[in-house]
Amino acid sequence: MSEIKRLQLKIRELLKKRNAILLAHNYQRPEVQDVADLCGDSLELSMKASKTDADVIIFCGVRFMAETASILCPDKKVILPVRDAGCAMADMINAKQLREKKKEFSSAVVVSYVNTTAEVKAESDLCCTSANVLKVVDSIDPSKTIFMTPDRNLARYAKEYSKRENIFWWNGYCPVHDNLTLEQVQKVKAQHPDALFIAHPECRIEVLRVADAIKSTSGMIKYAKEVDHKKFIIATEIGILHPLKKACPDKEFIPADSGMICRDMKKTGLKEIVNALERLEPEVKVPDEIRKRAISAVERMLAL
Repeated sequence: MSEIKRLQLKIRELLKKRNAILLAHNYQRPEVQDVADLCGDSLELSMKASKTDADVIIFCGVRFMAETASILCPDKKVILPVRDAGCAMADMINAKQLREKKKEFSSAVVVSYVNTTAEVKAESDLCCTSANVLKVVDSIDPSKTIFMTPDRNLARYAKEYSKRENIFWWNGYCPVHDNLTLEQVQKVKAQHPDALFIAHPECRIEVLRVADAIKSTSGMIKYAKEVDHKKFIIATEIGILHPLKKACPDKEFIPADSGMICRDMKKTGLKEIVNALERLEPEVKVPDEIRKRAISAVERMLAL
């Protein structure tokens, strides 16, 4: 038996023993995705976990995702297997900085991407995901100014594709997506002229403009399954290639840039999950005073 298989069996045994559920983001290592109960986008995973009878959530992702699970599942113990698995974009703004910015945009509706910290969500009016951002901004009174955090690329996408002029943003970004240039995309497209190009909304606006489809990670999987096409160029973190190939084994998926790797997403391995299940730590618990304010922003989004 391989070491990977042995650890996966150990994880399944411990999950049963702990009455735990294992969530894995689409960017996680293949062997982690394969042992998980659920794979998907961060908010999608937290929402599904909240409806289970599990006592413990093991979240294989980054810290803001575990915080979101804690916000939506306050009665469950949420474990992030690697304590320092963070998100560079989420860490580009904190609650104090947002409060200062709100003074500048005093009448603006603050829309925060779910890829941000719990304390920033607590200072926000609405949350959004990469899948529903256009629906969220379109739901806001056209006379209102919108201020978006933390991702400037998602905000630019929202401004261009919603045709809203009064959208402003914090100057944050995902380094993995922001590093992808139009020149690199054009190079790959020239090499594979028969491929459809799917881009994540965290990419630069000039990259999105040449995309055949703009999708969240779960949206990419759904789109690839539904369209009658055999070859795709994928512009997001390369972890997505594993679930794409599993969902569509007869189709070909080419990374827009094989260097699109989130080091934090790759910190979680099978040994770290075993340790987390044995010790039930490190736990991520959002303080109740922050949780109550943060969940309001999430619930306003879900009400749409």
